[in-house]
Amino acid sequence: MKEEGFFEKVYHIARQIPYGRVTSYGAIAKHLGASGSARMVGWAMNASGGKEDVPAHRVVNRKGLLTGKHHFEGTNLMQQLLESEGISVRGNQIQNFEQLFWDPAKEL
Repeated sequence: MKEEGFFEKVYHIARQIPYGRVTSYGAIAKHLGASGSARMVGWAMNASGGKEDVPAHRVVNRKGLLTGKHHFEGTNLMQQLLESEGISVRGNQIQNFEQLFWDPAKEL
């Protein structure tokens, strides 16, 4: 699988995440048929910096932790973007993660 093609597939899924919802790197990888590639999904999110239409802030780890926050400009930008969508974050952890989780396998 060509890396750029994989990243574009990741971005396509990320663009589908509804406002006020989140998903995980692993859920996107699994939906793409590459369940062991959660880290590559993370690299794609990191590389999406210049793409304003890719809501990378809505992709977190499987436990709801903001593990990608250091790839955003400013110290709390990822958290601020999530909170602006009504998502509560405490200690880098999304509150009510199970209720806010969007599974691309069930939605797409």
